[in-house]
Parts: sequence; structure tokens; C-alpha cells
Amino acid sequence: MSLMSLTAVELGKKIKAKEVTVVEAVQEALDAVEKKEKDVNSFVTVMRKEALERAKEVQEKIDNGELTGPLAGVPVAIKDNMCTKGTLTTCSSKILRNFVPTYTAQAVANLEEAGAVIIGKTNMDEFAMGSTTETSAFGPTKNPWNTEHVPGGSSGGSCAAVAAEECSYALGSDTGGSIRQPSSFCGVTGIKPTYGTVSRYGLIAYGSSLDQIGPVAKDVTDCATILEVIASHDTKDSTSVEREDYDFTSALVDDVKGIKIGIPKDYFGEGLDPEVKEAVLAAAKVLEQKGAIVEEFDLSLVEYAIPAYYTIACAEASSNLERFDGVKYGYRAKEYQGLHNMYKKSRSEGFGAEVKRRIMLGSFVLSSGYFDAYYLKALRTKALIKKAFDKAFEKYDIILGPAAPTTAPKLGESLSDPLKMYLGDIYTISVNLAGLPGISLPCGTDSKGLPIGLQLIGDCFAEKKLIRTAYAYEQTREYAHSPLA
Repeated sequence: MSLMSLTAVELGKKIKAKEVTVVEAVQEALDAVEKKEKDVNSFVTVMRKEALERAKEVQEKIDNGELTGPLAGVPVAIKDNMCTKGTLTTCSSKILRNFVPTYTAQAVANLEEAGAVIIGKTNMDEFAMGSTTETSAFGPTKNPWNTEHVPGGSSGGSCAAVAAEECSYALGSDTGGSIRQPSSFCGVTGIKPTYGTVSRYGLIAYGSSLDQIGPVAKDVTDCATILEVIASHDTKDSTSVEREDYDFTSALVDDVKGIKIGIPKDYFGEGLDPEVKEAVLAAAKVLEQKGAIVEEFDLSLVEYAIPAYYTIACAEASSNLERFDGVKYGYRAKEYQGLHNMYKKSRSEGFGAEVKRRIMLGSFVLSSGYFDAYYLKALRTKALIKKAFDKAFEKYDIILGPAAPTTAPKLGESLSDPLKMYLGDIYTISVNLAGLPGISLPCGTDSKGLPIGLQLIGDCFAEKKLIRTAYAYEQTREYAHSPLA
């Protein structure tokens, strides 16, 4: 059995028990990448030389007793929108194809401090804009369950790498479901923490009020362990929250007796695939049999989430992406006349179609005369959505629903119809608008053999309830390895 078939925590235990060395674990991950990349394309940059050197360093520290954490020596992949000092960080965009940061994102630095070994940077939708990992300038990533299908997005590279067992776990970022939706499509587990729990310092911004870094792994235990390491208060990030409790692994308890679970009727209406509906409701039944109190309720405002999200996210994106102008870093057009022409040509040649679409939409909603009609209205809708969730959490501990309306679509199907792709985020984006934590974990497969994801949503800072409920459900089923694993 491959070392990459183990969970991150299991591999960490083997390294600690000296059953396997860090170099052996890293070498096996790199070999898996070499063997599977032509089928999956989940990496933009593979750090072979650096990873093997780092593995020796980490092994020395483990032997000296300096590193004792559960993730010491375990190979990890990082989404390519998190800065890594001295290593190419591209956001899967031509405009940043030669950008090498001079500092490391705080979440990644926390992992390195815990002894993690980074083996590479994963592919993603360009600047995290997309739901399929097809908008990448480095070609699409493919789903390890069936390479004719997408892995989801924008953290598709991270989720595919974990599902294909090219690494033990990965980091992704979630702006409107970008960890949870690809986790669902790839049959892995991913957590989007409460906004502000993980520092955004060093995360190249898409929508600053929505972005959040989170873990992608094989199971809930791994996700809770990783979250414990990456979560921290960071004075370099003005949106970072100082929490009293970061002990997420204490919630790994197989007990849901008395936990109140609400199922929004609005999530099970038109547009939801019958097989997805059946699998998600079957998971709710399992939790009910284990002692949870499950009932349906009206969440309301669901239909306003998508227009509100895309208005806010695109407005923030148009502002955040202003800095990529061909002057300070990144791509610059070869031929141009004058400064303004250089800006135009560099941005026109450097950005892909989806990014341009969102910048234009964002600039439009922020423009004079439309600001009140669109952007302010979207912010008010965001506040109403948060209020609707607050009301729901007065009664329920957890909200249960699907992570996506369907299983993974075929490659090429979504990009031809951007609106259809945007509507695929219907179950995940409200969580980001309200700053809540959410988790996606596998709950079955459809008739094509593609994974189905169950989404659990908690109140702000209620990750422990989320982890406890997800862990209790997970105990009832085996982890299913993808055909490419």
C-alpha cells in the first residue's frame, strides 16, 4: 500500500514511530506526482529539489525532538494563490507567470513551522475565478474519478491532488465555495473556516471580504488537525480574529445525541439532481439514527445569494486586480506605445476571458450612477442573508444540505455557459456572504460513479460542532479511493 493512501495523521504517526523516514514519504509523493500528472494536471510547480532538501532538515528536527506535531514530515501541496518565498506563485494566470514572492503566506508559514514539507503549488481557476479549474492559463485539471470530468474549482488542483493521492493533504482557498465544491466533486473532505480564523496575509486576493484559506484532506480528523495548525491571530491581517479556542481536534467525538440539524427546504427544490438529493437526505437519516434531531425549515433569501455574491465579489476583484498593470511585477506586453497603451496591452494579454468578464462586471457595478443600484443593494442583501442565518442558528446547531446541485460536469460543458456555472455555486456562496464555517465530505456516488458531497454549515466560530457532526457521520462509511489513486 502506498504511503499516500494513508491519511496525513496516519503518515505522521508512522514517521514519528520511525517506521518510515520523511525522505521516503516525500519521495513517494513526488513519484506519484510524476506518474499521475499527465492524467490529472493538478500541479503548476513541482518543488522536487527543495522538497527533498527540506525533508532531510525536518527529519533531523524530528530526531532531535524539536518537531513533535502530528503533521511533522508529511508532504503537502499549496494552492498557487498563496505566496511562497522564492517559489513561483502564479494564480494560474499568464500575468503572474514569472512572479516569485519575497515572503510566505502566514498560513503556509504556520504549516512549515509545524514541520510540513511542501512538494508543489497546485493548479486553480485563474485568480480563483471559476468553478471548474478550466480557466487556468496552464490547462484544465482533471477529476481523478473520471478524467473526462472537471474536478470543480477554484481549488480543483488541491482537491484533485489529494484524491489522486499525489500528496497527503493540501491547502485551498474558498471565496464562494472554492474548497467545498471541488471537495464534493473529488470525493475528499474540505473545510472553509469562519472568516478571519486563518490569516489572509500572503493570499493573493480575489474578494477580500469573502476569501478564506482552509484544508483539503481525506477525512475529518486530518482537516481538524490541519486547521489547528494554520489558524492563528495575525496582526499583519486586519481581518484576522483572535479566538479563545483553537483546539479543533477535541471535537473529534462520535456523538451527535441532541444536536439539532436543520434542512433548508429551499436547498432541495428545482435544479437539484435526484441522485444528489437522495444521497444527502440518506446522510441526514444516518445522523438522525445516531441521535441528532433533524427537521426541515425555510431559510429564505436563497435566490438572492448568487446575484449579491457576484456583484460584491466582482466589485472587490476589479479593485484588487488593479495592481497587475505590467509595472511592478508580472507580465508586461512586449510592444506598446506610451504608458496607457502598456497598461491596456499588458492586462489584455495577461488576463484570461473569465477574469476580464469579472473585472468588467465589477467596474460597472462600482461606477457612478450604478453604485447605489447594484453594489449597495448587494451589500444590503448580504446583511439580510446573515440575518436569516442568525435566525436559523437560534434554533439549530447545524444546517445540512448538498455542496453542489450535481456531480462533476464534463470538461468543456460549463465554460460555454458562464451563467450556468455561476448557478452551480447556489449552496455554497451564502456561507461566504455570512462569514460562516462550512464543511464538505463524501456521502456516496451517483450512477456514473462520481462522488457526491454533503455540506454542513455552522454558526460563526462553531467549527467544533461542525467537526463533531461530520466526524460522527464519517464513522459510518469507509473512505473511497479514486480510480487514479
